[in-house]
Amino acid sequence: MLIVALLCGDIFSQSTKTPVVWGNWTKWGDQGNGTYRNPVLPGDYSDVDCIRVGSDYYAVSSTFQYAPGFVVLKSKDLVNWKILGHAVNDIASISPAMTYKQMDRYSKGIWAGAIRYHNNRFWVYFGDPDEGYFMTSAKKAEGPWAPLTRVLAEKGWDDCCPFWDEDGQAYLIGTHFADGYKIHLFKMSADGKSLIKGSDKVIYQSNGSEANKLYKIKGYYYHLFSEVKNNVRVLMMERTKNIWGPYEGPRQLSEGQPRYNEPNQGGLVETQSGGWYFLTHHGSGDWSGRILSLLPVTWLDGWPVIGQPNQAGIGEMIWEAKKPVAGQPRVIPQSSDEFTGTSIKPQWEWNYQPKQDMWSLTQRKGWLRLHAFTPLKNDLLYAGNTLTQRTYRTTNNEVTVKIDISGMADGQKAGLSHFGAPYYSTLGVVCIGNEKKLAFGTKDKITEGPVISGKYLWLRSVWGLDGLSTYSYSTDGKSFKTFGESYQLKWASYRGDRLAIYSYNTKADSGYIDVDFFHYKYTN
Repeated sequence: MLIVALLCGDIFSQSTKTPVVWGNWTKWGDQGNGTYRNPVLPGDYSDVDCIRVGSDYYAVSSTFQYAPGFVVLKSKDLVNWKILGHAVNDIASISPAMTYKQMDRYSKGIWAGAIRYHNNRFWVYFGDPDEGYFMTSAKKAEGPWAPLTRVLAEKGWDDCCPFWDEDGQAYLIGTHFADGYKIHLFKMSADGKSLIKGSDKVIYQSNGSEANKLYKIKGYYYHLFSEVKNNVRVLMMERTKNIWGPYEGPRQLSEGQPRYNEPNQGGLVETQSGGWYFLTHHGSGDWSGRILSLLPVTWLDGWPVIGQPNQAGIGEMIWEAKKPVAGQPRVIPQSSDEFTGTSIKPQWEWNYQPKQDMWSLTQRKGWLRLHAFTPLKNDLLYAGNTLTQRTYRTTNNEVTVKIDISGMADGQKAGLSHFGAPYYSTLGVVCIGNEKKLAFGTKDKITEGPVISGKYLWLRSVWGLDGLSTYSYSTDGKSFKTFGESYQLKWASYRGDRLAIYSYNTKADSGYIDVDFFHYKYTN
């Protein structure tokens, strides 16, 4: 294994052997000294895939029932990422159940997919477990993206990836999880919008085999996927000179490491200088979601090893390494918002497709107006137009929102939330008649506080690496008082905790709040 050590010497930092306790990262991302520490993003970017186009890197991540859907990220070095936008503007085109009118697709919606660049266009494909496979394309990754096309209208499929061969033939690989996790390879039409009937072949099947990616490298077709071994997910690969097989392997690329929440699904990408990396999520998930790490790749005997190779030639998690591209400035995804402009900024995603005429950035310039309307049930999970963004897991986190509550009506509830399904907590205002009271709530309990007589209210939540949130409020923006119980942020429905602003009315379509700003501070 001396060759392995020599190959890795210029990539891995000496500190990779330092024991790491999951979740206890006081440093993450770009360290400002030519190195980075995992995670590169300590937030919920699940089912990630990644490509390079020229000197730019693009990644996509599943978004389930949130809208707009299938978030698109951009980086110059695989470490520092910003949010470009979303590939699916209207998730109602997947199913009417994905709108505020039904809201019954928690754990479903936009599952894992892939992004590719072909014929001067970006292409994304993904699956919904009930509705099948979908695709869209765009000239620019920030959009506009074409309306969705359904590629396969059948229940029980996931984790698809397109591939264009050198002769222009298009293929799609995906898992039929409802049929024993059989992985099928299809031919597609030249425009990538339909599968060629009868062309498919099962090329692999194992326990939980999914997370498919297909690459062609130095004359070999490489099929990357994950499967379950000894009750833990691991990365696997098979290869062939003929896309239809027979395939050599499979070979295990990474160890199952449940203590590190199973880094196991992602995208293999080559830098302009010839280095290889794997952008991955940690698939087990926790209250911060399936966070993002970047693992260097070592090629051994024509196979990629994901992470630090061990004596068996199988990769293990690493926590610090040199940046793939030197000299790029530090960037973090957008979070805080002053609500200027006329469109919602890309860090935000609604819980389901919103009711468009019930929110505005123009009715009061520099403020977000959220009109209240009746929910499907008296439950935040079934209230439309809840606006959310990702929560991060860092040493110190503080979010503050300022709202004008003077437009609230009888029956209205509005405020700040740590949001998930089926768990959530809220700190906000309940309007009863003409009286507005502070209230802390969870799904099962409401604690009322003092009457709020003023026009403005500031709401705040703080938490640390343990994910234990404490709420407070202020009527002057300066002095904050703690209110409500401590709330443990939670993982559920394949999602980590989210921050949310909500406004709904259990009695009538009446009332509104105006949001002046949303400030989110967190540490590195």
